[in-house]
Formats: sequence, C-alpha cells, structure tokens
Amino acid sequence: MRASVEVADIFRLAGSAYRSDHAGHLSLQQLKVMSAIEQCRTAALGGHVEACEDCGQWRIAYNSCRNRHCPKCQGAAARTWLAEREADLLPVGYFHVVFTLPAEVADIAFQNKEAVYDLLFKAASEAILTIAADPKHLGARIGITAVLHTWGSAMTHHPHVHMIVPGGGIAPDGSRWISSRPAFLLPVRALGKLFRRLFLTRLRALHDAGRLAFFGSMAHLAEPRAFLRHLSTVRKKRWVVYAKAPFAGPQAVLAYLSRYTHRVAISNRRLILFDKSGVTFRYKDYRRDGADRQQVMTLATDEFIRRFLLHVLPRGFHRIRHYGLLAGSVRRVSLARARELLGVAAPPNDDTLGEPEDFQPACPCCGGRMIVIETFERWKQPRGPPHATAANRENAP
Repeated sequence: MRASVEVADIFRLAGSAYRSDHAGHLSLQQLKVMSAIEQCRTAALGGHVEACEDCGQWRIAYNSCRNRHCPKCQGAAARTWLAEREADLLPVGYFHVVFTLPAEVADIAFQNKEAVYDLLFKAASEAILTIAADPKHLGARIGITAVLHTWGSAMTHHPHVHMIVPGGGIAPDGSRWISSRPAFLLPVRALGKLFRRLFLTRLRALHDAGRLAFFGSMAHLAEPRAFLRHLSTVRKKRWVVYAKAPFAGPQAVLAYLSRYTHRVAISNRRLILFDKSGVTFRYKDYRRDGADRQQVMTLATDEFIRRFLLHVLPRGFHRIRHYGLLAGSVRRVSLARARELLGVAAPPNDDTLGEPEDFQPACPCCGGRMIVIETFERWKQPRGPPHATAANRENAP
C-alpha cells in the first residue's frame, strides 16, 4: 500500500526549486538521485499491464528506478540479497557489532566520502579480525558482513558500520571450530583502541599523500599542523564500539539484515505530513528511554532535502562488504570447511534463489497469478482494457 507521503512527492513538488536555489552546489550523483526518485514508478520510466489469470483483474505497473537511494526500490533488492545470503548462514549464534566515527572525524568524512568511508570499512574490519585472531581472545579466523550507514535517525550525518559476525571461527590451522562464549564475542574496549589507532594512522597517511580535500570552514585543515591539532582530541577520546548479544537463531539474523542492508536515510513509512510548514516525520531520540524515544520532528522542506542528499554515496561505492571467512575469494571453501567442522550438511543447491526480475505480486482481488499482457515504453501510456460490449460483439455469431 502506498504511503500517504513519499520522498518522491517532496522531490516532485520542491525539487526543481531546490535545484535552482543550489545550482552549482549539488554533485552529479545527487542530481541523478533526485531525478531517479522523482521518476520512479511513473510513466517516465515506462511499464507494463498485468492481468489476473483467474478473475481478469488488471492493473498498470510502472517501472522502478532501481536507484539504491530510492526508498521504494529497496524491498525487492533486499529480498534478492537475503535469499542469496541465507545459504551462507551457519548454525551458530550471531553477534551485531557497530563501529562509529567520532564527530571530529565525521566532519572530515563528509568532505571526503569515498576515501574516509573506505577507510572506515578497512580499519573496522582489520580491528575485529586482528582481535579475534589473538589467542588471548578467540584465536580464530572469523567471518564478517559489514554494512555502511551514514545517518542518524533524524538524517544527520553519522557514519558508522554495522557488522554481523558468527559467534566463532576456524582455528588458524583449520583443524577445528572455535566457539565464542555464549553472550560474549570480543572485548569492545580492545576493539575501540585498535580501531582508533588503525584509522588515525591511515587517515594521516591519506592527508600526507594529498588525498583529502577541505572546503569552507575546514579549509585550514589542509595545513598539516592544523590537521594534527584537529585530531589531537580524538586521539585521547574513547572510540565507541558497540556489541549486542547474539541473535536467537539464523532466521532472526535474516530478519535483522533485511532491515539494515538496503535501508536508506529515511523510509516513506516514517513520513507523516508534507505541507507549507515543511516535512514532518518520526525519528528516534536515543538519549531517551521507553515511549519517549519515539519523537516527531518538522523540518523546512529545503532542510529535509539537504539532509536526505547528505547520504548520497559516491558512484560505484560498495556499502555492503564481506571479510574473513566470508570474503568473496574464499567464501565457498571457508563455509564448506566450517560446516564440516560443525558437523552440519551444506544447504542444497538452488538456482532459483532470489526474486526474479519479472516477479509479480498476487492479484489483489482473488490472490491469483498476474501475467504481463502489454508493455509500454518511457513516457507512453498503456491502452485501456477492452470493454465487455466489444468482446461480446466479437464473439457474436
């Protein structure tokens, strides 16, 4: 069912004025995202007509933009991705670990998204793989699925990486499976210290190599001494690494991943109202507990669009990555060995995993199968359904 207010509605009504007011200050990627969301599931992208095989009910279905920042296009992508990941699950507990950048570094990341987000992935994954391999802790090779989020609940810039980690790993010599403690994976303080050291060392290397750019109020950070002064406070600050207790079974892992892997800055479900006063939406205030955590905020329309566009990723940037046992080059062999050590059978091969591109929801009238009876190109409209009287004349003797 369509939400009463959608991000697409806001872009269609206010996007043109926003682009005009901010001409020269929007990236090509941001402009493409706005255009894709505005045109998503409209005649601008073409579509097809579906009819029910049982009751004859028909409907028009416009094509999706398939942009990864579009709130309406992530459901099908998430279902396909999750079906493929289900075969990777092991019969062990899974932990949720989050690595977050402090505000002083997040400011640098905002002006250097590709370089610093990539560094966030690398430093976080290396930290957890290193601590896990240490015999004083787990002493095993583990697997990681990592997902980048760049937003807080109110769409502010808040870069952090969510990781899903099996509760254990393969011994360095490959001879056995080493399980973590039931409700404890790795010490978060040790993870935070190593993450901080790895990140700051490599961030300075990026600066020394001239791979960081600074603009506006941060332009002075291009000077090495100013850059080091800026980082001096975060060198002493505790970097937050958060670890949750393990999930209750593989299905809980999949349910969690379905909410996190293909999420965008704000879903249409959270939008409440769009009018002259701005955009009203629900958000979570994590400084509060209980029922007070759910709050409502109204932003001026320009500010809402600005915050949404903060989270447009560089072209080709991978926001879902796999490490350790789940890295692409070794995943199949590593998982096979892990199942062997755990004494479980491999899942059956199924070439039908994932949602086919021509997936059609069931008939809303009778639940029957919908089939495509007509397609139409961009900016074209489909023909209307045949009238019963015309059909009767054709069948008359």
